[in-house]
Amino acid sequence: MKRLSILLLIISLFAQLSTIDAQQKRSKEERQQWFKEMREYKHNFLIKELDLDKEQQEAFFPIYDAMEDETFKLHHGTRKLQRDLSKKDADVTDIEYEKAAEALFELKYKEAQIELKYFEQFKNVLTKKQLFLLKKAEDKYTRHLMRQHDKQKRNRSKKDKKD
Repeated sequence: MKRLSILLLIISLFAQLSTIDAQQKRSKEERQQWFKEMREYKHNFLIKELDLDKEQQEAFFPIYDAMEDETFKLHHGTRKLQRDLSKKDADVTDIEYEKAAEALFELKYKEAQIELKYFEQFKNVLTKKQLFLLKKAEDKYTRHLMRQHDKQKRNRSKKDKKD
């Protein structure tokens, strides 16, 4: 009887773990799908704002996406460092704090280096005017997303008050 109880407990534990694993995989897949949709949405936004023709689109977006990926990795690494220090909190040494602070202050500089590297490649694809408008379009895209987010937040707030 004891063996049966232990066996049932182990089976139920494995069933729960497989359910959790499936949820995590689904969550990761959903996140990847969301990133894919956001990238496509940004592409469409930039196409419109920069008035890119088909040939430019085919040449521009692989370069642009590579820049975005490199910048994302840079930010991801810095955020991971911040999270790791926050988890340790009391056990963090002054040297670790200094290294983390240095990484945070260098972030914008490294990001600028990445953008300048890709700017040289963009020169071969975009017109001078499109090069000029690129940063403006990126800023406009960010403001657009923020407005959309605020709008959704207000709508959720109104809906919650009705319920």
